[in-house]
Amino acid sequence: MPLLKDKVAIVTGASSGIGRAIALNFAAEGASVVIADTVELPIEGGESTASLIQQAGGTAMHVVTDISDWNSVDALVATTVARFSRLDVMVNNAAVYTSTNLVQTSPEQWNRVIGVNLTGFFYCCKRAVLQMLTQAPVNEVRGRIINISSQHGMVACPGDFPYSVSKGGIVQMTRQIAVDHADDLIVCNAIAPGKIITGKPGVANNSDALDYSRRRTPWPRLGAPSDVAGAALFLASDMASYVTGINLMVDGGWMAG
Repeated sequence: MPLLKDKVAIVTGASSGIGRAIALNFAAEGASVVIADTVELPIEGGESTASLIQQAGGTAMHVVTDISDWNSVDALVATTVARFSRLDVMVNNAAVYTSTNLVQTSPEQWNRVIGVNLTGFFYCCKRAVLQMLTQAPVNEVRGRIINISSQHGMVACPGDFPYSVSKGGIVQMTRQIAVDHADDLIVCNAIAPGKIITGKPGVANNSDALDYSRRRTPWPRLGAPSDVAGAALFLASDMASYVTGINLMVDGGWMAG
């Protein structure tokens, strides 16, 4: 039986990269997937995530969403429940970055990164929990939240102050929700990717950044979006029946080195 049969999942930032891989993996394992993103077409090029899922026989829809806006997040969950009657898994993946250190970061850049990466996660977690509290438990769980953090929430991200601070906040947010809502049978975990090669533009994929990541990563290759998607599938499934409040590192040994 597919691991996510009859489950309903929202994945933010799922038009491209890691979010896209998670959405495709969830759909392949039987979930109905809502792709929440500001745009529909992927950075990498090609067809939309929803189209790929539908062509493979799965169920998906795209909902234009700006997670930094509460009304947009509220509408996202309401639309999901109107279509599928419930929400089993909320994957918070959408993120932005500036590649600026402390003195280079403008107030506008700070507000934008924190608005998406931290406040946006707060909005998505809150709205998901409000929905999950109305649902009857299935296999002792009302719902699951998966927050995509980063190894840079635990160690500094050279040259990107707001991004690293936001990711550190996500790690603590995950612990807080897991503890506060355990009695409600709501599971909350995070995944901390190491260097994952995606189509993300900017300095993240320039030669210096890739060289730094290769030197920092013990495993003899860098990560792929499918590596994170596999971890997300585990945490979204009943295999992770007694796992909550963790920050699962998918980093090729980066944090162990």
